[in-house]
Amino acid sequence: MAHQQYRTDMYEGMLAETVMMKGFNGDTINAYFARPLGPGPFPGVVLIHHIPGWDEWYREATRRFAHHGYMALSPNIYYRVGHGSPEDVAAKVRSEGGVADDQVVGDAAGARDFLSALPTNNGKVGVFGTCSGGRHAFLAACRSKGFSAAVECWGGRVVMAPQELAPKTPVAPIDYTKDLSCPLLGLFGQEDTAPSPQQVAQHEKVLKKFGKQYEFHTYPNAGHGFFYYHRPAYRQEQAVDGWNKVFAFLEKNLGTAGSS
Repeated sequence: MAHQQYRTDMYEGMLAETVMMKGFNGDTINAYFARPLGPGPFPGVVLIHHIPGWDEWYREATRRFAHHGYMALSPNIYYRVGHGSPEDVAAKVRSEGGVADDQVVGDAAGARDFLSALPTNNGKVGVFGTCSGGRHAFLAACRSKGFSAAVECWGGRVVMAPQELAPKTPVAPIDYTKDLSCPLLGLFGQEDTAPSPQQVAQHEKVLKKFGKQYEFHTYPNAGHGFFYYHRPAYRQEQAVDGWNKVFAFLEKNLGTAGSS
């Protein structure tokens, strides 16, 4: 439900829980799933979490999408390194050089298939991510067919120098741009360094080169992670506008509850 459609007399309900799903290579991993109650049909959104881990902010974001009429699923892309606090698990992942791009793309595709298979899905699923998850959202939309929209929030390392490539990240995401198979929304901060405004401009140049459907918004007086209300990087005005742009973009490309 969009902001302007909210009414005080409507029925509202939500189910949110941890589920198991099939990810990369057929692995079973856990995921956080939130969906509106009601007959639907509902569009779906896959949320790919950021480097700090599969944390509380991503749980809240998943429920936020459900509140707005989406079936939302956030896979634990760090599942294979073990369990503990999000911070401890993320530290272990970083010490191992991160997760492989192939694995994240496979997990995102598995989450998309999980949502697509539900009888209450309207036939469309988008992908959303912030920070490294923004990079991964773009990568998934390029390398895995079947997403109807992608939201990349301050995705660092979409543009990569040759010396940054590694066995787990062998190809810069920007080099897959020609394969992008759905509309893309990008939100960035003018004061960010990863990605820098120059890297965002390069990202945009390649999207234009291949005639891709996209919209980019760069916010002044905002840096990396300006949605994160629990951190000093939070910028209230820019975050509110950014969230409005996310929901307007997804409504346009995925539809709304009851649409198919």
